[in-house]
Amino acid sequence: MYACGDADGRVGDFHVAHYGAIALGGTGLLVTEATAVRPDGRVTPFDAGLWSDDQVDPWQRVTDLVHGAGAAMAVQLAHAGRKGAKYPGLPGDAVRGPVPAEDGGWTMLGASGRAFGTAPAPARASTDELHQVVEDFATAARRAVRAGFDAVELHAAHGYLLHELLSPLTNDRDDRWGGDREGRERLLLETVAAVRAELPGTVALLVRLSASDGPDLGTTVAETADLAVRLAARGVDLVDCSSGGLLAGVEYPSFAGYQVPGAAAVRAAGVPAGAVGLINDPHHAQAVLDAGHADVVLLGRELLRDPHWVRRAAVALGREDAIAPPPRYHRAWRGPQDRPWGTGGTTTRSDA
Repeated sequence: MYACGDADGRVGDFHVAHYGAIALGGTGLLVTEATAVRPDGRVTPFDAGLWSDDQVDPWQRVTDLVHGAGAAMAVQLAHAGRKGAKYPGLPGDAVRGPVPAEDGGWTMLGASGRAFGTAPAPARASTDELHQVVEDFATAARRAVRAGFDAVELHAAHGYLLHELLSPLTNDRDDRWGGDREGRERLLLETVAAVRAELPGTVALLVRLSASDGPDLGTTVAETADLAVRLAARGVDLVDCSSGGLLAGVEYPSFAGYQVPGAAAVRAAGVPAGAVGLINDPHHAQAVLDAGHADVVLLGRELLRDPHWVRRAAVALGREDAIAPPPRYHRAWRGPQDRPWGTGGTTTRSDA
């Protein structure tokens, strides 16, 4: 969300309102924005973090609210790798692009030292630095438990550091962290083992993967399904399947459900999977589940547009009994509710 104070990584009032609204809207599990495990692992200077004990209580304020609204919450832990140290580029921002050192920028860490597109080149990570990355994820996970999160998700997709080490397109190392598939997977698998060791059995562990690196490029969906089996053997409870993000300028043709095949392949390998990718209609979401392509559907932008999407989806699917509105919202959900999905329908005024 790029909504934290400069360099402190502490969530605040925006996050309370943002996540609270989605929880009140009936969503069962909320997954946070990418939350950095160390300051030089941020995407921007305004990212949320869990690299410091000072960030635990602010996050607990959010998880307490989400739990009070009846939802569960996962934190997505991330290291941006060579895709960090840039300004958010939000509408109205006066500055964009890389953050210079004099304004708080930092040297990025990467697999090989090659730049992402036109961004500054990162430093090639040493063995000691990669061991420290594993420890940083584990320590952040320990803080996540203290902050009240119900699950931890490791972001190993979209070209961030864990993904950059995984892919043969970006990892040309010839040491134990590169070379064959075993070497390229080492950082992720060691991170999974270290994080799982920090989590009680009641806290789930998720991993977000790019099921393929690009159209007919790099890691394939079949290879990702094989990796998912190894992740599950190390205590991963669900793989959240996205795609791409590894190389600048490489894009997938997008359409409703275009990323579902990755989830379907992982699930066919016997590993619980989450599906994403322009799944905006509840009938489509239900069809993905009914077909056995995924165990859960994850929504991003649709929940930003409509925090009450889940409750409206329940109405559209004839399951309004499954998700009761918050007591203080009940008047908004009285009366005829069989209007078609995506239309305003007819409203009935109730007493105030």
